[in-house]
Amino acid sequence: MVRYTGPKNRIARRFGANIFGYARNPLLHKPNPPGMHGARRKKKSDFGMQLDEQQKLKAIYGMLPQKQLVRAYNVASRSKGNTLLVFMQRLECRLDNIVYRLKFAPTIFAAQQLVSHGHVLVDGKKVDRRSFLVEPEMTVSLKPQIQKLDWAKQAQASAAREIPEYLSAEEGKFSGKLLVRPETDQIPLPLPVNIALVCDFLAHIS
Repeated sequence: MVRYTGPKNRIARRFGANIFGYARNPLLHKPNPPGMHGARRKKKSDFGMQLDEQQKLKAIYGMLPQKQLVRAYNVASRSKGNTLLVFMQRLECRLDNIVYRLKFAPTIFAAQQLVSHGHVLVDGKKVDRRSFLVEPEMTVSLKPQIQKLDWAKQAQASAAREIPEYLSAEEGKFSGKLLVRPETDQIPLPLPVNIALVCDFLAHIS
């Protein structure tokens, strides 16, 4: 799978939030949006606003490729439940995101690498597909050799993030479980995103 290697701090500045969860806030030294006279912006069209909301959502989930975002929406739109809710559940229950939410990694990008490199187990079996959908009652854990690394221990001990209520974790054991699929208001997004606008945008390009 393609891994995003572009400028992350510039994206955080663009949306005015520490989207990627870095210990050092990228907005401390350059709080304004990027570009000349950063804060000056023309009024956006409806398309521009939809595109912005989509870009926020893609960034939150680790610069998710457009193809995967569209696929998640298409599955949600064909489901019997609420499209917006199912769409967000499919993003939130991705394996890379669950690894990040369980504090096995300091950032979503580190979580993506853990999965891609085969360091993550689901119900005791290696899964190296970041988009793997974790189902309720599945147990997610790290391989023992990774648990010994200092950065992994620091990530789990960090008080900067809390583990969401729809997950349970065994303290100090790098093992956790998805209890239920989350409701939209339970998902800890680092900045507001208009999910309805994102779905409208995806509906038109699907």
